[in-house]
Amino acid sequence: MSTIVNAGGRLDRLPTGMFHYRIMWLIGIGMFLDGFDIYLAATVLGATLASGFSTLGQNAFFVSATFVGMMLGAFATGFLGDRYGRRFTYQINLLLFGLASIAAAFAPTMNVLIFLRFLIGVGLGAENVVGYSTMTEFVPSRTRGRWLGLMAVFVVTGLPAAALLGYLIIPLFGWRTMFVIGGVAALAIWYMRKKLPESPRWLESVGRTGEAEELVSRIEAEISEGRPLPPPSPAAVLPRVEMSALFRPPMLSRMFVGCVTLVVVNTLLYGFVTWLPTFFVSQGLSTAKSFGFALLMGLGAPVGSAIGALTSDAWGRKPTIIGASLLAIVFGIIYPQVSDPVWLPVVGFALTVPIYILVALLFGIYIPELFPTEVRLRASGICQTLGRGATIVTPFIVVSLFQSHGVSGVLVMMIGLLALQIIVVAVFGIEPKARRLEELTQPETDRAVERVPVGRQTPS
Repeated sequence: MSTIVNAGGRLDRLPTGMFHYRIMWLIGIGMFLDGFDIYLAATVLGATLASGFSTLGQNAFFVSATFVGMMLGAFATGFLGDRYGRRFTYQINLLLFGLASIAAAFAPTMNVLIFLRFLIGVGLGAENVVGYSTMTEFVPSRTRGRWLGLMAVFVVTGLPAAALLGYLIIPLFGWRTMFVIGGVAALAIWYMRKKLPESPRWLESVGRTGEAEELVSRIEAEISEGRPLPPPSPAAVLPRVEMSALFRPPMLSRMFVGCVTLVVVNTLLYGFVTWLPTFFVSQGLSTAKSFGFALLMGLGAPVGSAIGALTSDAWGRKPTIIGASLLAIVFGIIYPQVSDPVWLPVVGFALTVPIYILVALLFGIYIPELFPTEVRLRASGICQTLGRGATIVTPFIVVSLFQSHGVSGVLVMMIGLLALQIIVVAVFGIEPKARRLEELTQPETDRAVERVPVGRQTPS
């Protein structure tokens, strides 16, 4: 049997249909659980502390175990995903997350819960890397930004969902129920995801051309429903990109952009957004009002992510990243000057929106686009690992700045990082808007270890 493949060119020319929506929902619901569980700590730890199940010190270890697990998960899943496939990896991480969550509901001691939280963190870190990258390889290039931005909306919606469920469920059924909900939901999605296909782009990149051809043909038949399809883009000459290519020019500059931007956006999230209740209390609000205002500002998360999803294809990735960074700087300068309880959440909301535009652009859209299929998950995983690593040291820096300079000190650090991000993206970033993933690898062709024509005929 002969194979023709050209998976990228054939997938990119397809009209969007139920196939794409099915992929989006099955990956997106898993990504929602990722966001839900990240914010779960805020609701659960208060209850464990109040009941005497944990101490403040143990709560701190719980949070640290989460981020250490996420770092390890992000790093490991890159190697697993590029070696064994996207489908294998997103199923393994969701299974680990689901089983560990259910076990956490029955943890006899806080120390056991901390260990299980580490395992949950491994699954969380993996889900973020493999979910965005898998979606990147299925959707058409002309609307890729919108599809990937919607993935970020799924994730950030987990924030209000976790807060609301915690408010309704924990007083009645206890904190353990929250882990049961997350675990059962994860296992249900794991079962539904068994019908998701492997990425044809990955299959072709590792030489499994027969499987890639069969899968692309099946996708074409489902979407066309017997109608003629537009002609595919010509088969490109794709490079064999090895892991070592990530650490030498010109791919090294993309790694630099990815690592810097994810360090910045993680610091914004865990150095500002998660500290909002503390900042509000310091500005004279009651604890109840501070959490209410923080929740109100938190609505900027899905709004900002949706704006990022809807504008990235029209405006381009680089202009949107730079524009959102500039807006965050402007409102970051204004925010410390506001003390009026009416204007405080309004300005805070205006600051939160561009931060989450950056979350959608950087986590969901830009970073997975920077790297070739063969190393996409490993490169994204390394960038995510460094970004998550920033969350381990950020709280200590924030506390030090807050104690010495107040909210202004924290925001000066944020503004400095945003300015750095603007420079790095403007100087070293590429613009992937409406460009095929295969086209984005072509500048590296001359440095490829081996060139492989996409459409070559091979025996099966």
